Order: sequence, then C-alpha cells, then structure tokens
Amino acid sequence: MKIKFFQLIDWITLLCVLFLTVTGIFFIYSSAINQQGQLVTKEYAKQIIWVCLGIVMLLAAAIYDYRNFERYISIIFGVFIILLILTRLFGKTVNGAKSWLGIGEFGIQPGEFGKVIYILFLGWYFHKTEELAEAKRFFYAMGIMAFTMGLILIQPDLGTASVYIPIFFFMCFAAGVPLRYILGILTFGLLTIFIAILPVWQDQIAGHTYAILSILTVKKIRVLFTLGFGAITLVGLLGMIFFRHNKYYYWITYASAIIFGALVCSLAVTKVLKPYQIQRLIIFLDPYTDKQGSGWNIIQSKTAIGAGGFFGKGFLRGTQSHLRFLPEQSTDFIFSILSEEAGFLGGFTVFFLYFILMGRMILIIRRTTNHYGYYVASGILGLFFFHFMVNVGMVMGVMPITGIPLLFLSYGGSSMLTAMVCVGIMMSVNYRHFAFMHQE
Repeated sequence: MKIKFFQLIDWITLLCVLFLTVTGIFFIYSSAINQQGQLVTKEYAKQIIWVCLGIVMLLAAAIYDYRNFERYISIIFGVFIILLILTRLFGKTVNGAKSWLGIGEFGIQPGEFGKVIYILFLGWYFHKTEELAEAKRFFYAMGIMAFTMGLILIQPDLGTASVYIPIFFFMCFAAGVPLRYILGILTFGLLTIFIAILPVWQDQIAGHTYAILSILTVKKIRVLFTLGFGAITLVGLLGMIFFRHNKYYYWITYASAIIFGALVCSLAVTKVLKPYQIQRLIIFLDPYTDKQGSGWNIIQSKTAIGAGGFFGKGFLRGTQSHLRFLPEQSTDFIFSILSEEAGFLGGFTVFFLYFILMGRMILIIRRTTNHYGYYVASGILGLFFFHFMVNVGMVMGVMPITGIPLLFLSYGGSSMLTAMVCVGIMMSVNYRHFAFMHQE
C-alpha cells in the first residue's frame, strides 16, 4: 500500500510532541546552570540527540504497519524477558537499581523500552483470546503482568514496574473484561499497600498509637484476623459449590478473598520493603516529619512551584534549581523547574498540551476498526496517563516519589525513545483505520 505522508502524520499530535520536547530541552539546560551561572552538565545536548533520534523512530513506527507485529511479537517478548534476566544478573546499578544494560557510558533500560513490547504482546494476547472464558482470559493476562513486573521489581525498580499496572488495567477495560475482575484486583492491590504502610505511618509520621491498628501490629491478633477471613472465604467457596444459583455466596467469597489476600500479601510487602523504604513512599503525607531526610525532595519541589507565582521568575532565574536544592532536577523534578521559571502559566500550558495529546489518543481509540489496534492504543493511553498523573502529582506533593519521568520533558534517552515510538504506533493505528475503511 502506498503511504500518503500528510495523511499518515497526525499533525496536532506531532506539534504537541515537538512543543513539549523543545520545552524540555530548555529547562534541562536551565537545570544545568549553577548559582554562579556556570553550565555544570551537558545533558541538554544529549537530550537534543535523543529527541532527533526519537523523531526518526516516531516516523518509522508511523510508517510501519503495526498489524505486522502480531506475527512475531511472541519472539520479541521472549527476547525482552531474556534481557530483563540479563539485566538483573549483569546490569549496571544506578540509583540503587540494577536496571541498566550496556557498556561504559552507553546503556539502555530494558524495562523502559519493554513497556512498548509489553503493550504489543498484551494486545496480541487479548486479540487471540476473544473467545476464551472471561475468568481464564483475565487471570492469564494477570499472570503475564505479574511475571513481567516481577522481573523488574527484583532489580529493584519500583517506578518502572508500577507503570505496567495501569497499562494492564486500561487494556483489560478495552478488552471487555468484566469490571468486577478489574475492580477486585485493583482493590486487592490498594488494600495490600494500605495495610502494609499503616504501621509505618503510625510509627514514623503520626507519632501516635491507635488501638484499632493493633489488628495489624500485634502478631496474635493479626493471625486470628487473617484466619477469620480465610475461614469466611472457604465457607463462601463451599456455598458456591453446593448452592450454585445463590449469588450471596459469590459476593461473600469475592469480598472476603480480597481482604484475606491483602492481609497475607501485605506481609510479603513488609518483608521485601524495609520500614525506611516504605516511609519514603508515604512521606508525602507529611514531609516535615523528616524534612532533612525523606521529606526534603517534596519540600523543595513545592517551594519551587509556589515561588513561580502566575508568570514565573523567568527563564534561568529560578533559585531552587540553581542552588541545587532540587534532587534529580533534570529528570524526576523537571516540572518543578518549569513551574518556578514559567509559573502557573507554564504549568497550565503543559497540562493543556497533555490534555490535547491524550484527547487525540482517545479519538484514535474510538474510531479504529481493528481490535488489535484498539487494544494497543488503549495500553499506550494508559502509559501516558499514568506517567503524567504520577510525575506531576509527585512534584506537587500529593503522590509518592517513585522516580517516574514526565514524558517528553524529563531528561533521558530510554523514556524519550519509548514515548516517541508509542506516538508513532498511535499514528500507525490512526492511518490504518482509514486503510480499513477504504478496503471495506
């Protein structure tokens, strides 16, 4: 099929991407200026290279017919899994995680690039299993997610691994998985985390003992509480077997199994994560309880955002970044620098561009006629939505600090190329929608 270039490119999406990337380069440059006005890093120059390479990859992904991925995505996914294993065994440790694979200064994050492969593979799975029973289809898909996430979590790279969860839920919803399955697993996950962090919150942040939390902190009471919900779950299962047409047993089992599973799995979370690590995740609730330690990042970020006012201090006039108060300021906290120097107006512009970008993605999802493209596009939307919400929420102090970059603005080759390829695939889905219409 002959490619019509001007129909292939979604120009609104491309303009949003270009504006965001150019803005990112400017503020990465600003983040490299110290108090004396000296340039201390050349990250901005590297970012320009990544952006140029990313645009090439975006165009290549748009031109390539995404439907061809279905033929060999299983092989690609297998190679990706091998790379994750090799990364854990031989990877370079950066910021406490062995998540980089490479030689010398050159390296990649397989877990970051793997998001695209994961989306393409999960889309293939959902497309091939449309006739499978709902429960089997969902739990097999959950197994794919858990296995992939597990290989990333053992690096350990919590931030990258967490992105795989919303991708999974967005694609499950697109695949028509019953909401009770999606909400059940979501509730289970949130409840597991909630139960795991409550004792640490009581000791490290609240500084007060609550009697009701003895259910979780006193070992004997917790065991009895857990066994109680286990017994209720068992009774519910027996009721489902002997009284198949009685839905009460189903919902009793549904609710009690979630609570029982959360109580058991929360113990695993507390075994894997130390109390100080959990504190880092929940310190946003009250960063001033450890303002010189875990809370420092959030306090400085909120200070920078608040100092920007409506119009900002002006480009290269920010103080928090130039005084080096902001941590990871060219990556995780790039939005803080932008808000200090460009103010509310600059921050709102970024919000508006992301709103347009994700709005275009939703439009593509709604009008595509190919099921595989529909699932893949939904996964890409989930990726962008989660990255944006978590990063912006993190720097504003309303979400945990997890090290998730703001796509197109944050410094980094892996995240830039991943985002560009995703946009290219979206354009490919959009263009092949018209191809289907013409063929019909």
